[in-house]
Amino acid sequence: MLPVIGITANFDAENHRTTLSTDYSRAVERAGGIPLIIPILDEPDRAEAILDHIHGLILTGGVDLDPSYFGENPHPKLGRVSPERDRVEIPLAQAALSRKLPLLGICRGIQLLNVAAGGTLYQDINSQAKDPLKHYQEAPRWFPSHEVKLDLATRTGKIHGVKALRVNSFHHQAVSRVAPGFIVTAWAADGIIEGIERPDDPFTIGVQWHPEGMWEKDARFLALFTALVEAAQTYARS
Repeated sequence: MLPVIGITANFDAENHRTTLSTDYSRAVERAGGIPLIIPILDEPDRAEAILDHIHGLILTGGVDLDPSYFGENPHPKLGRVSPERDRVEIPLAQAALSRKLPLLGICRGIQLLNVAAGGTLYQDINSQAKDPLKHYQEAPRWFPSHEVKLDLATRTGKIHGVKALRVNSFHHQAVSRVAPGFIVTAWAADGIIEGIERPDDPFTIGVQWHPEGMWEKDARFLALFTALVEAAQTYARS
């Protein structure tokens, strides 16, 4: 049986549309899984029921998180938020964490994962972090714009197998205080956290870059999806 990987989607509230780049589903398919897009739900308490039908979960990129979820008022540089996504995805992530469902957070997804587990965010790197790099590139999506260092002792580091990797970058928020039980696995030259994981879980990983936008140009970026699908296969058997 091929494992089913749930993928959260963007929500266009004005036009009442669920949207998602096909980069995510194609990466899952190439890695050997079956992608299943998760729409916005009217009843967030049904989020856990979704997990009964999938073997892994990807929290995708998108707009900013509402800072009330980590106990802060909105910073002047806070961007657009999606109350509909936050309302569904935070309990979805929390339920997945409680089940130890294989979980991969990408860009907004790493931030949501950290907040769902009790961490905080920089609401705006440029005004809240010291001497930041340019973290929102003006270049094609597949282009690796800056380097991250990887801890080879972590699962994330072992999946990539290198101490440093150049990645793409499309964010102005980032992990600030790491959630309890999580460790940092990757970071940029300015100290901004680029990767986290929960080492006590079989597979709970977040990355700040967008591997789904890079794997066709550089096959190394498919490795995260392959590892997720393999973990989901093990979860399905159990």
